[in-house]
Amino acid sequence: MFGNMMGKLQEMQQKTEEIKKRLDTISVKGDAENGLVTVTSTGNRKITAIQISDELMKENDKEQIEDLCILAVNRALEQAEKVYETEMKDVAKGMLPGM
Repeated sequence: MFGNMMGKLQEMQQKTEEIKKRLDTISVKGDAENGLVTVTSTGNRKITAIQISDELMKENDKEQIEDLCILAVNRALEQAEKVYETEMKDVAKGMLPGM
């Protein structure tokens, strides 16, 4: 029984690593003010790009830009978290059937 449990644990660890690699290839986006600021993140919650529209930059409102960046980053990370949780649930189901 203990050997079987260790085997399952190793299998789960391997699947987790595979999922993490796959999550690095998944991109999600969050935006603010209808796309004035767009943030791209991987499924592993790493920010890969921040795009600020020329229109917003012309306004030279530093505080507004900062606020919109925070909003867009948080939205991107929320999307990434959803993807991450969905992927990891599959690993847990394999380890603990009936969850």
